Amino acid sequence: MGNLFSCQCSGDAVLDRIIRCLSDKGYIPNLKKNLRALEREMEDLRAIKDEVQNKVAREETRHQQRLKAVQVWLDRVDSIDIKCKDLLSIGPVELQKLCLCGLCSKNVFSSYKYGKRVFLLLEEVRTLNSEGKFDEVAQPPPRSEFEERPTQHTIGHEEMLAKTWNRLMEDGVGIMGLHGMGGVGKTTLFKKIHNKFDEIPGTFDVVIWIVVSQGATTSKLQEDIAQKLLLCGDEWKNKNECDKAAKLHTVLKGKRFVLMLDDIWEEVDLEAIGIPFPTRENGCKVAFTTRSREVCGRMGDHEPMQVKCLKQDEAWELFKTKVGDNTLTRDPGIVKLARKVTEKCGGLPLALNIIGKAMASKNTVQEWEHAINVLTKSAAEFSDIKNKILPVLKFSYDSLGDQQLQSCFLYCALFPEDHQIPIKDLIHLWICEGFLGEYQVIKEVYNKGYAMLGTIIRANLITEVGTAVVVMHDVVREMALWIASEFGKQKDNFVVQADVGLVEIPKVKDWGAVRRMSLMENEIEEIRCSSKCCELTTLFLQGNRLKNFSGEFLQSMQKLVVLDLSKNYDLSELPEQISELVSLQFLDLSETCIEQLPVGLQELKKLTHLNLHSTKKLCSISGISTWLLSLKWLSLVKSNVHGDVSLFRELKLLKNLQELDITVSAELSLEHILSGDQRLANCVIALEIIDFQEKPLDLSSLKRIENLTVLTVESSHVSEINNPTIPCFTNLSYMEINKCHSMKDLTWLLFAPNLVTLLIRDSREVEEILNKEKATNFKGITPFLKLEYLIVKNLPKLESICGTPLPFPVLRRIGVLDCPKLRKLPLNATSVPLLDEFGISMYHPKQINELEWKDEDTKNRFLPSINRIGLAIF
Repeated sequence: MGNLFSCQCSGDAVLDRIIRCLSDKGYIPNLKKNLRALEREMEDLRAIKDEVQNKVAREETRHQQRLKAVQVWLDRVDSIDIKCKDLLSIGPVELQKLCLCGLCSKNVFSSYKYGKRVFLLLEEVRTLNSEGKFDEVAQPPPRSEFEERPTQHTIGHEEMLAKTWNRLMEDGVGIMGLHGMGGVGKTTLFKKIHNKFDEIPGTFDVVIWIVVSQGATTSKLQEDIAQKLLLCGDEWKNKNECDKAAKLHTVLKGKRFVLMLDDIWEEVDLEAIGIPFPTRENGCKVAFTTRSREVCGRMGDHEPMQVKCLKQDEAWELFKTKVGDNTLTRDPGIVKLARKVTEKCGGLPLALNIIGKAMASKNTVQEWEHAINVLTKSAAEFSDIKNKILPVLKFSYDSLGDQQLQSCFLYCALFPEDHQIPIKDLIHLWICEGFLGEYQVIKEVYNKGYAMLGTIIRANLITEVGTAVVVMHDVVREMALWIASEFGKQKDNFVVQADVGLVEIPKVKDWGAVRRMSLMENEIEEIRCSSKCCELTTLFLQGNRLKNFSGEFLQSMQKLVVLDLSKNYDLSELPEQISELVSLQFLDLSETCIEQLPVGLQELKKLTHLNLHSTKKLCSISGISTWLLSLKWLSLVKSNVHGDVSLFRELKLLKNLQELDITVSAELSLEHILSGDQRLANCVIALEIIDFQEKPLDLSSLKRIENLTVLTVESSHVSEINNPTIPCFTNLSYMEINKCHSMKDLTWLLFAPNLVTLLIRDSREVEEILNKEKATNFKGITPFLKLEYLIVKNLPKLESICGTPLPFPVLRRIGVLDCPKLRKLPLNATSVPLLDEFGISMYHPKQINELEWKDEDTKNRFLPSINRIGLAIF
């Protein structure tokens, strides 16, 4: 009885449960409908997810950070997608269990559980669908922790700071280098750039500042960068260099970073360190400072920013702040002297800062006068220069490494302060001094010299002025003299008193120690003393007032290699003892008034370079072919020794001659070059043609002189060039036309693509430089792409330089004097990209006011350049 009741109750309960399962929210009756709805809703959800992910991806390429709510939603979608796939995969089996037209199931409890899961999942999918309509999916990343670099107040960096910052922020710039000489303020400027990142929070995830300096290793740089990224745990320390690179790459690849490397001396291998290469796509930046432009190129910045010395007014402002008003106002005379001290610093911030501080306590005129005297005679004796400036600059000298390069650099200190050193002359001297090694072909050794000079220039130890001249900064020059004197211990090694007003040979403690002596550009009239300069190899006496030259002074100079006596305009003869200079290789007698070569010259068997340029009283060099058998370079241009039959016969006998500068004044003489010995024609580098009046000079005939670099035509009748070979003057870099009254234009200059300097003067019929109609016959030629100097003087009919504006990529100066009809210059707003180094010199204010410009933009660009640099070009 009890069992029967129990079974009855149990059966009722089961039936009750079945009824509830069939009726509760229709899990079983609505199963089929809910499955279809789930599939549709899930498809919609996946589509919404794709849209959201696309939005997120777009924002993240803009270096925005996805919202946490978006990431949570995406994670839930991924999770539900997996559940949905699992649930739908068993749907067909579950549908097979249904009966009674889907109202019931053969396995009620199983279908109930499955139907409930489907129903609940469908609700969740619908909820996610409604939540997926995001107005924003990302936001700027949180501002990273930024450590500002301490900097002092600076003067004169504002414009450079703006330029460098703007360039670094360009989308296409991933790597940027700043280069400049030591002490010019690169690091100070770099710190200011670093601190500007604080003004654009969220743009970059991390800004990393690393001081590299000389001798830095890959491992050291990895450690420094890892410390900035907080990676210096035990796991990091146990990694090898390769694994550390991989770790850094992984960490930085997910960030928009800026890596700032201060003071690099050689190429930094970013890949070896683990730095992802900066691209437009990842928006990352690598910036660095260096003293070497060559390093910039190796790092991948081929248009680096050069940090230059301060301008004169900026230098004065900086110097005043260091000295202080209290000192400067103590005595009216101090300000004038302080300006002179400022000039000695040459705009170098390091020198201005240190010398300014040192002078801050000097309150008397006498102290300031003494300082100027020390800075003028031997700046290295100024204690703060010796201890705090020269050692800093010496790092650049050390970085040259090669002893030949260092010798070439030190040699430049023989010239006076701010002296413009002609590059070709300098290389001639280096050749003769033996710095460039043994050579057979002079052109090859020239190329080596230019390459070595380029290395020194790129090390910012010397500065190019155009393509023909270099200048050494005053403070760098003091450093070179300090090094050459073995850091002040052997001052007699390098005796340099150039352009200091000497009227006699200075007193030297130990003549036997002197190896190089430069007394150029002084007021010395005679040398009567004797000397024991048994070690002297270089003697610069050019630019004095020498009349008498004691033979005793030369007697002991058996090791002398270079002797420069040029620009001693009253020097008419050399002593017989010149014959004792048995090691002499370079002798410069240009612009002297010597009348004949000394007999002692025949003993100079090693002489390779002889300069007789502008020796107006020298009429003959007869015998030179038997005396100077080693001669390789000879200049006779503008001397009174003109090319004639006897001269050419003599020159042909100089079998080692490779370069010749010469003047010809007769048609027959030119024929000897053009139709005679081709070897001699190939030697001609500079040619002056004068007084060709009887028969017109056909300039196209000169194309046979293949190596012609300098051409002067004076007082000659010049004919048109007919059917020229284009180009026919490929090596011509200097062209001077003077007193050629038959010429109306110089359109033939189209065939001189490498022209650097063009000077036209005193030619009364010249109406235009390039005739537009004639130029149209030679399409595809853009003239003057390498022109640096364009000077026209006393051309009364000149109306046009060129009918249309021209590009002048490297033009430095236009000079116009006494050309009253010239109203237009061949310029437009884009003609001269290097405006800071460009100037227009015009003498007459009326002509300046009457200039006709291409447009207002052109006028506004170039009008401030007129006479900004003065009229010295004339």
